[in-house]
Amino acid sequence: MGIFGRKNDETTATGATADTAALTGDYTIDPAHSTLGFVARHAMVTNVKGSFQEFEGALHLDGADPSKSTASLDIKMDSITTGSPDRDGHLKSADFFKIDEFPTMTFRSTEAEALGGEDYRITGDLTILGVTRPVTIDLEFNGAAKDPFGNERVGFEGKAEIKRSDWGVTWNAALETGGVLVSDKIKLNFDISAIKNA
Repeated sequence: MGIFGRKNDETTATGATADTAALTGDYTIDPAHSTLGFVARHAMVTNVKGSFQEFEGALHLDGADPSKSTASLDIKMDSITTGSPDRDGHLKSADFFKIDEFPTMTFRSTEAEALGGEDYRITGDLTILGVTRPVTIDLEFNGAAKDPFGNERVGFEGKAEIKRSDWGVTWNAALETGGVLVSDKIKLNFDISAIKNA
């Protein structure tokens, strides 16, 4: 099934389906059932995974015209966690995210497109350290369901790759064997559950 319609639904003259009307609307991201994660290469040999524990966001899904769908996120940088308090403290410091000066990272979508099947792509402005640059996120729609509490939910998985240096996050240390301690390339991954607003 696609996000804006299921194969077995009757299609109207406008190309909309019954499910289109059901899914179109405004949604609030549920942080308790969502994950905003990242992966960085450490010492050239292994991956370090982390996530942000505190964030809020909203989606608008437009079934009649997927290109009009939007997304926004506000992420508290103090909530970063990698499983190491010392490393987390370093990431919050002036070497990396300067959370005292820049407590929030934001994403605001500027474009959305359906790629076919369950695949979508959303492009938007990502702001880190006061620097705003575009980023493109590939999304897979995981489905829609009503939970036991009567909430109408939609789910997505997403991924993107960025270079942290593009946002001025440039701290590093050279290795004796060559290379650097922390990769410039960062992989972003998202598991999003959002509840339709009443």
